[in-house]
Amino acid sequence: MEVVEGRADIDDVGAFVARLGTIGEDHGVTVQAFNARYVVDRAHLKRAVDLAIRARERGDTIADDFGVEILLYAAGRRQINRALEMGVDEGDCPVVAVVVERETDGDVSAAVTDLRDQFTTAETLGDYDEARVREFFDVDDTELAATEGTLADAVRERVALLPVEK
Repeated sequence: MEVVEGRADIDDVGAFVARLGTIGEDHGVTVQAFNARYVVDRAHLKRAVDLAIRARERGDTIADDFGVEILLYAAGRRQINRALEMGVDEGDCPVVAVVVERETDGDVSAAVTDLRDQFTTAETLGDYDEARVREFFDVDDTELAATEGTLADAVRERVALLPVEK
C-alpha cells in the first residue's frame, strides 16, 4: 500500500473519481481517495486496507468493488452511502489516497506518479477535523474518558470491529 496526500480543487466529484479509477485501471491497482479531514493517521488506512484484503482473500467482502471495500473498512461501517461521507468533496479538499496492487503485475509506483498529478502536494494525513471525526465515528466524551486511548485509537478500533459486526 502506498499513500498519496495533497490538496485538490475538485469541480466535479464524479469526474475526479473517474480519473482516479482510470489511473487504477491503467496500472492494475486500486486507488481509493478520502477527504483527509476524516482520516486520523496512516495506521487508520493501513488497517482498513489490510482488513479489505483479508476479506477479499476469504471471499467475504461486503462490496463488489475493492475500492469501496477499503472505504467501508476505513469508515467502520457496512452502509456504503454513509461511508461515502469520507469521500472527497467539491471545492478545495484535503485528499489522502491509498494505492493498492490489484494484480500481481500491478505498477503501484507508476500509479502513484500519475496520482500526484491530480493533487497539489501537501501534508494532509493526520490533519483531521476532530469534531467531524468524533461525529462521524460516534465517539463521545464518555468513551474517551473511559479509556486511556486517543481519538485515533477509538477510530482504529471502529475499523477493527467491522468484521466482527458482519
